[in-house]
Amino acid sequence: MRIAVSIQFFDSCPGWEVARARLEEAATQLGVDLEVELRRVETLEEAHSLGFAGSPTIRIAGSDPFADAGAAPGLTCRLYATPDGWAGAPTTAQLVAVLAERTHTT
Repeated sequence: MRIAVSIQFFDSCPGWEVARARLEEAATQLGVDLEVELRRVETLEEAHSLGFAGSPTIRIAGSDPFADAGAAPGLTCRLYATPDGWAGAPTTAQLVAVLAERTHTT
């Protein structure tokens, strides 16, 4: 199975690199292939048009599984709630869970 993933980011927040590595690890654990698009967000206008909730924003098959309805789009570093506290990227286990859910719904 191949899953389309977009990692939206801007350069001053390094969490996107961690997110990408963890996504690859999660995909390996599940035995799925990812089609990863890296999308640099450079302007506030672009952030608003994409619904960019901060760097990194991870979209799996077009949707953000970690979306916070109250988050406003903007050029900011994003934090994710993890079992160990707030972090700049979801854990590998969290990504395994959302990818596994996606493989069962397609």
